[in-house]
Amino acid sequence: MRGVEYGDANIQRTMEEDLRERLKLGRPLRVYQGFDPTFTGLTLGNLVGLLKLRQFQRFGHEVTFLIGNMTAIVGDPSDRSAARQMLTVEQVEANARDWLQQAYRVLDPVKTIVRRNGDWLSPLTLAEVIQLASNFTVAEFLAHETFRKRMEEARPLYIHEFIYALLQAYDAYHMQTDVQVGGSDQLFNIMAGRKLQQALGERPLVAICTPLLIGTDGHLKMSKSVGNSISLDESPSDMYGKLMSIPDSLMVNYYTLLTDVPAVEIVALERGLAERSVNPMDAKKRLAHSVVALLNDEATADAAQSEFERVFQRGQQPEEAIAVDWTGLPEGQTTAIAETATLEVGAKPVLLTKLIADHIGVSMSEARRLIRQGAVSVDGEVTKQDVIGVKRGTVIRVGRHRFLRILGNPQADD
Repeated sequence: MRGVEYGDANIQRTMEEDLRERLKLGRPLRVYQGFDPTFTGLTLGNLVGLLKLRQFQRFGHEVTFLIGNMTAIVGDPSDRSAARQMLTVEQVEANARDWLQQAYRVLDPVKTIVRRNGDWLSPLTLAEVIQLASNFTVAEFLAHETFRKRMEEARPLYIHEFIYALLQAYDAYHMQTDVQVGGSDQLFNIMAGRKLQQALGERPLVAICTPLLIGTDGHLKMSKSVGNSISLDESPSDMYGKLMSIPDSLMVNYYTLLTDVPAVEIVALERGLAERSVNPMDAKKRLAHSVVALLNDEATADAAQSEFERVFQRGQQPEEAIAVDWTGLPEGQTTAIAETATLEVGAKPVLLTKLIADHIGVSMSEARRLIRQGAVSVDGEVTKQDVIGVKRGTVIRVGRHRFLRILGNPQADD
């Protein structure tokens, strides 16, 4: 029950008591978490649930990674001010393959059961869906915080969004679930499964709800759309660097949700940070090292930490900069170079926005925004120009943790 959050002390007490009773059954519990692959790639926010699944898996319980290939098409309305755009079957399946590959960095692929809820949801008849709906009242759904806010703000609320909770509830019933893991924003949906099980004569599941991980901005929940996320497929050095940039106020939360550091040590850490007897930099290094090692290995985490210390603490150039071939540079117009600058001998005018977009993996508009905000530097000097002059060996820094290094012989084009 470490790192759980229900927003209600009575619910938490009930879930803990129910879990203790389940463990007395003397058999592995059937534990699952549903994942709706509505975008590509997982973040550290998704890692929180995966680590909870891994805890159950390591204690010998039966863990299922449920791909919501049907529920993802409907779209989960939880914590959304507007209806989610519905995806195609092909989009969901492509995302699911990517998610599974990343999930196996945490879960044991041999012991993990993978299922798709479309296998039992698709065959449901209209009569069966209506029968499921008869177990719930409209008042129960309108009590859902997300739905209530939309009603108060006169925002559209669609019938298919009510159906989502019914489908997730049926997942729990169909799989005869003992324990369902999910974020705290999923409490309504998980409790719907608990109610359906009771209505259909089954023992109600135990809800294990984890807090939503706050993003790197320190305010909003981690989200790719907000731009405050850390992806599981980040390079180790980028992940380490981004973790080092989180506000100090998030450290205890990250330690609790993303590491195996014992609770007693985390309490001591929190006290030490408050009393200023613990250096925040040292604590953050341990956090970043722990997370990178978790997703890779100790040697990789050691290398990422050494790279961070070399580049950011001693100001040396990065070893893991993305190599960019001189011959493939997107050329810009010489006349676009700032009037105060001159194009050095052997340098080439380059369209910086396209260079960043091509090699960092962001849109042209996002690249332009980074430049305008002063988040891009060339050989240590901040630039806000769209076109710059580069030479062999030029290092371009984008944000705090991403680097491009120009390689090749500029004389080869002469």
